[in-house]
Amino acid sequence: MQYKARKKAIILLADGTIFYGKAIGKDGSAFGEVCFNTGMTGYQEIFTDPSYYGQLMVATNAHIGNYGIKNDEIESDSIKIAGLICKNFNYDYSRYSADNSLENFFIKNNLFAISNVDTRALVSYIRDNGAMNAVISTEVESIAKLKNQLSKTPNMDGLELASAVSAKEPYFFGNKNSKYKIAALDLGIKKNILRNLSNRDCYIKVFPYDSSFEDMSAWNPDGYFLSNGPGDPKPLINAQNVAKEIIDRNMPLFGICLGHQIIALANGISTYKMHNGHRGINHPVKNLVTGKGEITSQNHGFAVDRKEAEESKDIEITHVHLNDNTIAGISMKNKNCFSVQYHPEASPGPHDASYLFDTFIENITKSKKGT
Repeated sequence: MQYKARKKAIILLADGTIFYGKAIGKDGSAFGEVCFNTGMTGYQEIFTDPSYYGQLMVATNAHIGNYGIKNDEIESDSIKIAGLICKNFNYDYSRYSADNSLENFFIKNNLFAISNVDTRALVSYIRDNGAMNAVISTEVESIAKLKNQLSKTPNMDGLELASAVSAKEPYFFGNKNSKYKIAALDLGIKKNILRNLSNRDCYIKVFPYDSSFEDMSAWNPDGYFLSNGPGDPKPLINAQNVAKEIIDRNMPLFGICLGHQIIALANGISTYKMHNGHRGINHPVKNLVTGKGEITSQNHGFAVDRKEAEESKDIEITHVHLNDNTIAGISMKNKNCFSVQYHPEASPGPHDASYLFDTFIENITKSKKGT
């Protein structure tokens, strides 16, 4: 194990609470909403998931970095979290197939992180008091300055972030000779979603977040997909209008996470910011259609209003989160449209939720046959 002399660092929460640790690598500061993920593995996927853009991630697993980084397991082109907070950071790694250390990955992506934090105490505090803005910094003697800067950091509630992570130009993924053509609206799409669609004989054209329905439909796709992504869904008016246009024409539509929330908003159902959100790889969900349970990967800080969904004549609640009874999935009763508030492409443990991609393909097949 390498020994590294490291600077003191702090976590300053918006309510003035301070936790202490040691800087990993470079000096500096990072601002964002502090939240925690309970996954015992998958840190590389978490750090590169665009849905985490603008967030300071607290890892509840005690050891981070122990299996290094593998280049083909990232979910986007770079690290997307604003900063990392952890207990034990491993500078060395033991995975034989790893391409590099997590430390070098952080250096390449210019990410500021701190370790040696009492993460159990921090997570307990966030759990009780809710997700809030924070700053992690080596400027331990400049509390007043950091508080002033932190007060100017925008709150996640009402914040549009999809534009920061979406593709700037359309691009293609998969085999152009595939059986199905999918138009995907990129609100912060994960690569593994594209892989899952491609593995099901789909050729995907990925469109920037502000693309119009006319832009997407001009490609004459067989189905449409609304991706995951960061921030509040309410400011994404264009995406809601795109969803409305697809639904009005009864074209096959599938949404994941932020895409799920967009579909709800397109149906006049509200969304709200959660106290903490769901972030982890072992969240229990019940499929109300089949009666079966699923262990799912989740990452969201906003949810769909259950009361309004229950009162809607057009919406059926298909999945619920068993910890708090929040909505985990919906479908439209008379339209070719469904969505879930979790990540079927992550498939933790058994591939409990991967069937959702098959359902999407079945819906496309039925639509092409006119049934």
